[in-house]
Amino acid sequence: MLSISNDLSPDLGDRILDAAASCVLAFGIDRVTLAEIARRAGVSRPTIYRRWPDTRALLAALLTARIVGVLRDVPSRGAGREALVERIVGVAERLRHDDVVMSVFHSAPELAMVYIAERLGTSQQILINAVAAELKVAQREGSVREGDPRQLAAMCLLITQSTIQSAQIVEPILDADALAVELAHSLNGYLKP
Repeated sequence: MLSISNDLSPDLGDRILDAAASCVLAFGIDRVTLAEIARRAGVSRPTIYRRWPDTRALLAALLTARIVGVLRDVPSRGAGREALVERIVGVAERLRHDDVVMSVFHSAPELAMVYIAERLGTSQQILINAVAAELKVAQREGSVREGDPRQLAAMCLLITQSTIQSAQIVEPILDADALAVELAHSLNGYLKP
């Protein structure tokens, strides 16, 4: 029998997020319940409520953790436009194959649309900040055109986000390899001085 823990350690947070991910994959995002997440994590619902006010906030934290985790796991291979574009394409490829992220696109498109068309989420802000920082370096070394790095980063986000969300519909024309090549070409062309 699982013990119910009220521990607020970071490991517990990861365990709760892992349980939420397994629920998203098993039921789709609309049918995930806090009770089932708590059961799978081996904690009480009040333990979850100490960290997140509701299921929606927990699922937003899950998506942020997944996206930021991919960004962290795809390191930069140096300074400059080509290294940055390679990293963005790598992050996009990993996100396109992340079961949880893609489950949200497929099972809860209305939720995904909030972050595609209505407002920037936490993970999008983190991505913009990370890309903007790398763009500043690339601008100093001359491989990226002039312009506000945050504006350029926001446009890179839009190009990449669109590629991720629409990749499935163009798969008969652009397989995964061709998609990566064309995304890199688009980003390089946009950023080139």
